[in-house]
Amino acid sequence: MLFLLQAAAKQSSPGGMLSMLLPFILMFVVMYFLILRPQKRKEKDRKAMISRVKKNDKVVTAGGVHGTITSLRENEIILRIDDAKDVKVKLDRSAIAAVLEVSHDDEGAEEPK
Repeated sequence: MLFLLQAAAKQSSPGGMLSMLLPFILMFVVMYFLILRPQKRKEKDRKAMISRVKKNDKVVTAGGVHGTITSLRENEIILRIDDAKDVKVKLDRSAIAAVLEVSHDDEGAEEPK
């Protein structure tokens, strides 16, 4: 009896291997469309939002600080804290979590390095 089971296992067809891998392939496809693809789109939107910020925009940082951008450089911003008198903080652009209000001034051009 054992001999027959071993002989049957050795004679497995290539289709048997495909039927074993099919659930894993389907799981990967589902994971891609439910997790990976939306995450990439969200990251792309975030990078676009960070690249569009300009002077006088009101933003919220990742730490929850609300302020107005007073100066921009390539990778950093100077943020004036809204409810504090003359308090300015230098932050990385990546610290911006959301743009609350976009300024419509023509002064929004980036400053040179």
